[in-house]
Amino acid sequence: MFVAPSAEQLGLYLGLDEIRGDRADLLIASAVALCQTVVRPLPEGAEAVVLSCAGRAYVNPQQVAYETIGPMSVQRPAGSGGLYLTKSDKSALKSLAGRGGAFTVDPTPGTADPSPTWPLDDLSLSLEDFEDGWGEP
Repeated sequence: MFVAPSAEQLGLYLGLDEIRGDRADLLIASAVALCQTVVRPLPEGAEAVVLSCAGRAYVNPQQVAYETIGPMSVQRPAGSGGLYLTKSDKSALKSLAGRGGAFTVDPTPGTADPSPTWPLDDLSLSLEDFEDGWGEP
């Protein structure tokens, strides 16, 4: 059964000593809602995807790719912030829910009779009713 992560768990996930609980709770709730657009209800184990999604938004809410403060500059990968699900996140959610893999569809009706259909049960037919060659060994 899925249980939404707490603000404290998000802090541990991000390696932060302090975390704003109200902001973390909002991002976690938003991440849960976003994950539910892919799979509903969320399966057990989806906490990792929720933490990943909320963590991206917590540390880089404006999706800043390059930042310079004084002599320091930081360049982040494109798309490394904001609240969104990656293709991997969506695949993980589907996999946790037991979806997204290969499957087989059996088109045979459940009422199909496994007995052979030949020879015909109609005994009124004889070999003379067929063209030459039928029924010969």
